[in-house]
Amino acid sequence: MEAKMLEDGTSGVQVAGRITGIRNFNHLSFITISNICGNLQLLLKKDEVGEPTYNQFHHLLDIGDFIGVTGIMYTTKTNEKTLRIESYKFLGKALHSLPEKWHGLNDIELRYRQRYLDLIMTKDTQNRLLARTSLVRFIRRFFEEQNFLEVETPILQHTSSGAIAKPFKTFHHSLDTELNLRIAPETYLKRLIVGGFTKVFEFAKCFRNEGISPQHLQEFTMVEGYAAYWNYEDTMKLMREMVLFVLENTFNTTSITIRGQKIDFSLEWDIVSFRDLILKDTGIDIDLYPDVKDLYMETKRKNIQIEHSDIQSLGRGNFIDLLYKKISRPQIVKPTFLIQHPIDLSPLARANDNNYTLTDRFQLVVNGSEIINAYSELVDPLEQRRRLEEQALLKSNGDLEAMEMDEEYLTAMEYGMPPISGWGFGIERLLMVLTDSETIKDCVFFPLTKKL
Repeated sequence: MEAKMLEDGTSGVQVAGRITGIRNFNHLSFITISNICGNLQLLLKKDEVGEPTYNQFHHLLDIGDFIGVTGIMYTTKTNEKTLRIESYKFLGKALHSLPEKWHGLNDIELRYRQRYLDLIMTKDTQNRLLARTSLVRFIRRFFEEQNFLEVETPILQHTSSGAIAKPFKTFHHSLDTELNLRIAPETYLKRLIVGGFTKVFEFAKCFRNEGISPQHLQEFTMVEGYAAYWNYEDTMKLMREMVLFVLENTFNTTSITIRGQKIDFSLEWDIVSFRDLILKDTGIDIDLYPDVKDLYMETKRKNIQIEHSDIQSLGRGNFIDLLYKKISRPQIVKPTFLIQHPIDLSPLARANDNNYTLTDRFQLVVNGSEIINAYSELVDPLEQRRRLEEQALLKSNGDLEAMEMDEEYLTAMEYGMPPISGWGFGIERLLMVLTDSETIKDCVFFPLTKKL
């Protein structure tokens, strides 16, 4: 509802909103109007507005309609703020009845298809999506206060680079060429680093043609950014500060409840290596299996079933990732930095100086979800070419999620790239974790549903 004081200086108030409740008594009615920010009770009395006006309201207006009113605020005996109506105007008609108040929308599919009804009827949905708008606002404010510049990069791209994922494809008729919807903004943001920008970030709509799950969306909003002359340890510090800033400003606390357990994010976060985590949970030392076929046979000997439509086509990196996601990730509840990822899993990350098979990378994992992914970036164009050639070979052998060659990006790198650290995270995934939501679809305004 919208409210404003009258311009003539009197104490009267004008408000407008959707009628979501009507309670009739002898010669008076209590009316509730609402919007996303809250409710207000109105009082309509026959002896104050006159019998014709009173009867007209009940003849013309129903729950779901819109009304504008002028009146005086007062407090009822039950201590509820109420506006005593002096006059009203009809502002709009609802041709469909709203869902019954006390049962609301129990049909999950209907809630996603008709999110506007879900927003009207479900307080949890209202609060969660209002939190999303605050989350975005404070994330942007945090990076701006850290002197990062917000930029925009293309959604339509010739190659699907910047992440390991299967792209959506489209066709550009005027250019007579097939294009991909971006899976990540990474390579274009790095081009800006080449061009002289030193600290950039983007709120980027990304598209990944992956399977549906409670933690995945095919269309999502990623925040990705890069800082020249930083390493991944600098970024670990920045991401912790960002999460605490967002919690304090969006939820007014650093403690949230996850799986019934209260977790204080202001306490120290665990740091664990990828190898140690999998070894602890499976008994398999991935360092002993440089060949993916041998690693696959070892998981079978351990009776670990990895689910994939064509598991024989996977490269070692993607296979290890599936193993981790099946066995280890679901067990992590408290905020944990996962570090030292195998290089097979990180084609764009910088190799560790002491162990070339590992990368200077981290992921922040909370409640079984990866909510931040970050690296010390690979800036050597010759090494980048070699790794992308390996990825292209995997792709030609049937690994649909392997990266493509990206000659334009390689050319940009060849003009010189300073040391960089970068990060990326999905708004929806972060909100899902911080609100302890059951599914990521609850964290987007209009989730994709199958066409009827």
